Amino acid sequence: MGAGKTTIGRHLATELSLPFIDTDHEIEERCGADIPWIFDVEGEAGFRAREHKVLNDVCQNQPAVIATGGGIVMLEDNRTLLKEHGVTVYLHATVNQQLNRTGKDRSRPLLNQGDPETILADLMAIREPLYREVAHIVFPTDNRNPRSTAAEIAKQVQAQFALES
Repeated sequence: MGAGKTTIGRHLATELSLPFIDTDHEIEERCGADIPWIFDVEGEAGFRAREHKVLNDVCQNQPAVIATGGGIVMLEDNRTLLKEHGVTVYLHATVNQQLNRTGKDRSRPLLNQGDPETILADLMAIREPLYREVAHIVFPTDNRNPRSTAAEIAKQVQAQFALES
């Protein structure tokens, strides 16, 4: 959360001349409702089921830069999809940077359940090992320009694909 997935992802898609897909936006479009509403009505489990369906669908399509929600790694099936389809980049941001970027954003259901700093720290403790498990590339995003970050990641992604071909 707040690592820059959407912003950097858009720039990365431009760098790589690929389409950009944000799974959260795709879920909202398919559902006709925003994510906070989905969480309110279906709970996190309902949202995660929708998230898995979208990830599975986009992984079967043409190559693209895909920005996922931060919790997508919680399902083992999602981790398998992420590892097996393309190059997965973990955009690492510290909890302090996440707080700076999400502090006033009320559209993040998980942060509306208590102290955001504690929630982010707890989520990081649970999710970071899973992010690292699926990541082909780990890239720090704290205090970095999104456009230059995307350019640096593009070079690493192109090198990764060259090795796998």
